[in-house]
Formats: sequence, structure tokens, C-alpha cells
Amino acid sequence: MSVQRFWELVEAARVSAVDPADADSVGRRARELLDEMPVDEVAALARAEWELRARSYRVDLWGAAYLINGGCSDDGFEYFRGWLMAQGRDVFERAVADPDTLADVPAVREGLDLEAEDMFGVANSAYWDRTGHAPTDTAVYPRLGALWNFDDEDERRRRLPRLDAVVE
Repeated sequence: MSVQRFWELVEAARVSAVDPADADSVGRRARELLDEMPVDEVAALARAEWELRARSYRVDLWGAAYLINGGCSDDGFEYFRGWLMAQGRDVFERAVADPDTLADVPAVREGLDLEAEDMFGVANSAYWDRTGHAPTDTAVYPRLGALWNFDDEDERRRRLPRLDAVVE
């Protein structure tokens, strides 16, 4: 239920953000909404957010972020996933299942740099600021899996054909 509640928070932030198309604006609005909630609800949302962060910690999604942003460090991948969360549940779920679906997202087609530091870890940060500690004891990412050379054009076209065609 808390994952559903996290997506409700994201949607509320998107609807009421100063600029719903700006993922950092959505992140700042989500933070304002979190600051109004009881600390136990923030903890539940932080745990749900962690689940989503772990689910999106995937090599194929990192490759998509690398292609879209013209490179992608460890931190850049986190901020890309923050941007992805700020797009809402539907875009997030489709991209985690198949990163090539990001070719359908208008912001990707526009060639924007897609990162949102304010959104990545927003619930965890809100909890930390209020309590001085993390909401969970076991925040460890799953094994990432074998990396592939994100700069290899042939490999990129094979793995992300639609996205490669849009981003070029």
C-alpha cells in the first residue's frame, strides 16, 4: 500500500507544482507535501521510495540514461531516476519494464538533460531532516548485473533501438 501512496504523493506534487513539466519543481512540491505529513507516514513513503529506487537500479535503464543525457555517472543515474519518478507511475513502470519505451516521452524527444536531484530520495531526505536518521536499516541496492559498453553504437542500437533513433 505504501508504494501506491508514494505514487499518490507524486501525482499530487505534479498537479500542484509551479511547473509540472520541471521534475525539480515536482520534487520541491513533493518535499513540501511530505513536510506536512506525520513522521510515520513519511517513513512509510521513504521505504516505498526505496523499493522503487531499487527496482529501477538496472543496467538497461542506466544505458538509456547514458544515451539520453549524453553520458551518465553514478550520481547522474540517481538523478535520472529522480526525474523518472517525477514523471509519474505509468512512465516509471513502463521504463523499468522496457527502457526503450522512453522514446515515447516528449521530454526525451526534446533532447533535454533529464535529471532531478530534488526528487531523488525526497521522502528519505524529509524523514532524515526530521529525525536525524534513515528510515530503514537495510538500504542496499540489488546486484546491478553485467555492464555493457554504453558508447558502442551497435550494442546501443541492438538494446535500445527506438530510443537510439529518437536521441540521435
